[in-house]
Amino acid sequence: MAIKTAMILAAGRGERMRPLTDLTPKPLLKVQGIALIEYHIRALKKAGFQRIVINHAWLGQQIEDALGDGAQFGLKILYSAEFQALETAGGIIQALPLLCQNEKEVSFTVVNGDIFTNYDFTQLPIEIPAQSAHLVMVDNPTHNPEGDFYCVAGHILDTGQQKLTFSGIAQYHKDFFAGQNIAVKPLAPMLREAISVRNVSGQHFHGEWTDVGTPERLAVLNKPQV
Repeated sequence: MAIKTAMILAAGRGERMRPLTDLTPKPLLKVQGIALIEYHIRALKKAGFQRIVINHAWLGQQIEDALGDGAQFGLKILYSAEFQALETAGGIIQALPLLCQNEKEVSFTVVNGDIFTNYDFTQLPIEIPAQSAHLVMVDNPTHNPEGDFYCVAGHILDTGQQKLTFSGIAQYHKDFFAGQNIAVKPLAPMLREAISVRNVSGQHFHGEWTDVGTPERLAVLNKPQV
């Protein structure tokens, strides 16, 4: 079996988190004394992942200094430095040679570095069809009440009864990004196009999940444990 590889997206500036992110990259902000990105690394390691690629732009050297080569976590960490943040799709496209290093490695997991969750990464599908994606969806938070996509019987659709919110956790086949050039490129238009031809599957996660997008949400997570 090919090495289980994941990418943690960590290149964003974190404008809404200022001033906390003026001197610290958002993935290194701490929840109960542990950096957000470290929770993901630990969960991925527990799920059997062996290699993690982290992209970075804003204050990226701090991320490399904090995490190193991954030896402290028992896995390998590689870095994809961006001179300017390439947005989600652009960052993944640049990192593809690190994510899929041989012909046997055709899919990989991606997780936003600025979410907090207890998602079990073993619940992702082991294999997905060529050119496809698999999204983990969650109930709509108060800051995204309208949701993003519909999840019906394991498929992500553009019609349905109740939209859910994309959690920022996904599995992609490398061919989902085939033919794309490295550039500043958002992911949402690519997902919508694939959804329109029923090329995206999904699951509804009911566990703990927070988009740590503001200082207020971070403060809630850091309230003393009772």
